[in-house]
Order: sequence, then structure tokens, then C-alpha cells
Amino acid sequence: MMKQIQSLLNIMLGAFLIALNIHFFLSPNKVGTGGTSGAGIVLAQFMDLPVGVIMFSLDMMLFILGLLLIGPSFGLKSVFASLSISGMVWGLEVFHPLNNPIGHDILIQIVIGTLIGAIGVAMIFNQEASAGGTGVLAKIIHKFTGLELGRAVLASDVLIVLASAWFFGLQVGLYAFFGLLLKGMMIDRTLQFFNESKEVVIISEHSEEIKEFIVGDLERGATVHSAKGAFSDDQKEVITTIVGRRDFSKLKSYIQSTDERAFITVHSMKEIWGNNFKSFA
Repeated sequence: MMKQIQSLLNIMLGAFLIALNIHFFLSPNKVGTGGTSGAGIVLAQFMDLPVGVIMFSLDMMLFILGLLLIGPSFGLKSVFASLSISGMVWGLEVFHPLNNPIGHDILIQIVIGTLIGAIGVAMIFNQEASAGGTGVLAKIIHKFTGLELGRAVLASDVLIVLASAWFFGLQVGLYAFFGLLLKGMMIDRTLQFFNESKEVVIISEHSEEIKEFIVGDLERGATVHSAKGAFSDDQKEVITTIVGRRDFSKLKSYIQSTDERAFITVHSMKEIWGNNFKSFA
């Protein structure tokens, strides 16, 4: 239960960061970098409605269309995330309306806003949810055309960027395209940071205690094999385990307090497949 609550809180925090980007940086500068937020920014110039309301309407239409065409494969977390974003944007427009951009330099606003928004998107992805929007449209395109999901998302977002350029001018369109590319790169980088694991190889005279700590306290697995020292010709036990960023700090502290002469090598792992990690499916 606590894990579910923590997951929802993380999704809400991610949604809030995305909403900050849309309200303070993208919308005042009329820069639509894709998604229902970009479509909302474009449509808001021709409809007497707040961006948040348009986003909410578009998200609901896309989810209903997705349910009808490809079935209930979105998940409650994605619905919650999508509606949280549009609701927070709407709330910011009501309680903190902006009539003008917060500065004159559009480029720096796009960079800062995109960094904030990308962290929010990565936080939502890290909870095995999505922010909805054109992600749903991409699934529909993928089902009926066979186009890869990544390319379908890009195609959907590029259409919105082109609309931004058409209605607000080429310069704004170029800013939007730059923001779209930057967002993609930052989401990947942030997800790597969140999900980075460490392969830790340990040689210690206190291997039994270290194994018990890894299995019992950290609740992680380990592989043990024998090795022989080239100089001493002694048989040694080598422990190999893979842990997350937080558990790595705990393991390092424990080894330092248990055996200051332990030999440790650490490798950063970008992707791990199988067992309790990423599924092959």
C-alpha cells in the first residue's frame, strides 16, 4: 500500500514539473513542443479556453479513442498522470495567470523549461506510467500502420511543431523543434540516472558477512566464484552482485566498516535483462 502511495506521489510531482514547464515557459511563448500540451497551446490561440481545459479534453478524447481501437492497455497510472498534468496546468492558469513571458530570451526559457519538464516525464515513466497525450495516438498509429512506436510518437509531435511554425512563424517553429529534440535527449538521460545500476565485484577476507548483508539486508542476489591470486597463490572468494544507486551506497558503507582491505571494482550498467530486472518480452 505504501509503495502505491509513494508511486502516485512521484507521478504527481512529475506532473507538477511538467505543468510548470507548460505554464511558465512554453505557453507564454507560444511554443508547442509536441504532445497535447503543444496542441493545447496552438488551439488556445483560436479558442477562448485555457490551455489546461483543452489538454484535458484532448486527453479524454484520445483515451476513449484508444479504448475503442486498441483496448484497455493504458493502465490507471497513465490516466492519473495525464489528468493530473492537465488539471495542474488549468489550476496554474486560474490561480497564477500569465499574460506575458517571464523574460525576453526565449531560448533560455525553452532550455530551462524543457529540463524541468523532462525530469517530470522521466519521473512518470519511472513509475511504469506515461503522460498520455500523443503516446496514446502513437499506439493507435502503430497498430494500424505498423510504424515503430518511437517513430509514431515523433511523427505525432512533429505535426504539432509544424502547426506551431505555421500559425506563429518559422522562428517559433524552430524553437519548438529544438525543444522537442532537447526533451527527448533529457528524458533518456534522466531515466538512465534514475535506473542506473552498479555491478560490484568484491574480494574480501570477510566474504561470508558481506554475502549475508547482500542477501539478507539488501535482499539482492549475488554470484560467488573462486579465484587464485597471481602473487600469493591463495584461493579467494569473489562476490559479484548488481545493486541500485541507493543500495550501492549502503553496500559500500558496510564493506568499509567490515573490511577496510577489501578489493572492490564497480561498473555502471546501462541495461540489465532477465530475472528480477528488465523483461525480455
